[in-house]
Amino acid sequence: MNTIWPALAIGLALVISAGIMGGGLMTGRAQAAEPVELVAFGDSLTAGYGLASGAGFADQLQARLDEEGIAAKVINAGVSGDTATGGQQRLEWSVPESADAVIVELGANDALRGVDPKVTRAALTKIVTRLQERGQKVLLAGMYAPPNLGDEYGEAFNAIYPDLAKETGVLFYPFFLDGVALDDSLKQPDGLHPTKEGVTVIVDNILPKVKELIAEVREERAQE
Repeated sequence: MNTIWPALAIGLALVISAGIMGGGLMTGRAQAAEPVELVAFGDSLTAGYGLASGAGFADQLQARLDEEGIAAKVINAGVSGDTATGGQQRLEWSVPESADAVIVELGANDALRGVDPKVTRAALTKIVTRLQERGQKVLLAGMYAPPNLGDEYGEAFNAIYPDLAKETGVLFYPFFLDGVALDDSLKQPDGLHPTKEGVTVIVDNILPKVKELIAEVREERAQE
């Protein structure tokens, strides 16, 4: 009788240990499968200026991810008229700590207003580095300066985004309005903001990078 109890105790301990390990594994899998919280942080191009509900960037991106069975929740944190400096100032309350990743789309208004590229660069740098400090993945969407501002301004401004992406190691999409900027049929009457169809082009073009961003989040979760 005395030899039976130690054997039973060992067996019970193994069962409990297996249950704990299995539970931990399942918890990890469940966490990896949870929707990725993705914030679209930008200006009117993100906010959906002039568009009906459901036609803006965040809504169309959400719809595409849903169609492809990619578990993600897209939050619209776009503010019309915002500059890079304005974005920096509101980052702490506009981008929740719970967010896994952020698409940073800012700077178009800086270029339209002729803001010193040094000011734009400093603000975007602070935004990206702050998000990294929080442990949030970043996709930086680039912007080009209007040609009427001259070559010197354009060279200084256009270099901000690739330089920053290289310095910080974040994902980079060179031009948010790629495929739309030079096509009047995809822009609203103001000649600046995309139509619903224009936003669809934007989403189509940036989607591979967004998928890469989501994959980075899931890869990090799997390592935790």
